[in-house]
Amino acid sequence: MYVDLPLDRLLEYRADTAAPADFAEFWEESLAEARTRPLGLRVTAVDTPVRTLDIHDVVFNGYGGHPVRAWLRTPKGAAGPLPVVVEFPGYGNGRGDVLESLEWASAGFAHLSMDARGQGAAGSRAGATPDPVGSDPAFPGYMTRGIEDPATYYYRRVVVDAVRAVEAARALGVADPARVAVFGGSQGGGLALAAAGLVDGLAAVVSCVPFLCHIDRAITVTDSHPYAEIPRYLAVHRTRAGAVLRTLSYVDGVHFAARAHAPALFTVGLMDPVCPPSTVFAAHNAYAGPKDMLVWPYNGHEGGGVEDLRAALAFLAPLLDGKPVTARGTVTVHDGTSGA
Repeated sequence: MYVDLPLDRLLEYRADTAAPADFAEFWEESLAEARTRPLGLRVTAVDTPVRTLDIHDVVFNGYGGHPVRAWLRTPKGAAGPLPVVVEFPGYGNGRGDVLESLEWASAGFAHLSMDARGQGAAGSRAGATPDPVGSDPAFPGYMTRGIEDPATYYYRRVVVDAVRAVEAARALGVADPARVAVFGGSQGGGLALAAAGLVDGLAAVVSCVPFLCHIDRAITVTDSHPYAEIPRYLAVHRTRAGAVLRTLSYVDGVHFAARAHAPALFTVGLMDPVCPPSTVFAAHNAYAGPKDMLVWPYNGHEGGGVEDLRAALAFLAPLLDGKPVTARGTVTVHDGTSGA
C-alpha cells in the first residue's frame, strides 16, 4: 500500500539535509589511502558449462588492500575493447555463482560483478569476500558496524571497494576504459550512485530502487530491514543518535548524486517498504547530471523487475556501438493509463 508522499509531491521532493562540510575531503582522503596500495588485479579463467561466454575469477585490492572478488563475464572469444558494466550486489548478496547474471555478457558487454565484503550469506547470491575489519557492538546485519565514526563505518570500506572495482574494470585487457557504466539494485543502486559521485568519466549509471539514500528520513518512515537495524541500535544506544546520523551523512546517496554527472537511469516502486519512494526521489532530484526515472506505482522493492532490466539494457545499448548514453530528463509513470 502507499505509505509515503503522493506522486505529485514526490516529483518535487528534495532532502533538506546538507552534506558534511568535509564530505569531499573525507572521500578524497579515503580513496588516496586505498591507492597507496597496488590494485593487484588478478584474472583467472574458469571452466563452466556456458559455451557462449568466457568467465573469469577476478581479485583486486579494495579498502585497506583487502582482496575483493568478482566475476568477469565476456562474450566468447571477445578480444575487446568492450564496454563494461560494473555491477554491485543487493544487501546480503555477493557476486553469486558463475551461472548467474549472464544477461549483460550475453548482450555483448564485459560484465564485472563485485562482491560486497562480508556479505553473501543472507540473500540469494553467495559471496566469497570476507571483511577482515572488526567493529564495536553492532545490531545483527551490516548497517551499524562501526557506525559511530565515519572512519570506522562498514560502508566506508564498501564504497572504496566499489570505486576500486571501477578502476579494476578499466584495467582489464578486454575493456574500453572510456565505456564503463555502473549498475545495481537496492544496495547495489546506492553503491552505483556512490561510484558515480566519486569516479570521473563514467559512461552511465543505472540505479534501481536504490538503498542508502536520504537515510535520515528512511530510518523514521519505515520499519523494514535493513534500515530498521539503525533504530534498533539507537533504541539501546539512546544518546548516540547525533554521532550515528553524522556517520550516515557521509555515505548518503543524495550527497553522492549531487556530485555525479554521467547520464543516469533511476527506478522506483511506489509501494516499496524497504526503500521508501521519497528517499529514491530525493536522490534522483539531487542528481547533478542528466537522468531519467521509471516509476512503478503498484510495485514494492522489486521495482519493475525484469522490466527494469530490459530498460537498463536499452539505456546502455548505445555503448555497444561506441555511442554515448543519453538521458532526457523524463519521468515515466507505468500506471497502465497510457499503454506504457
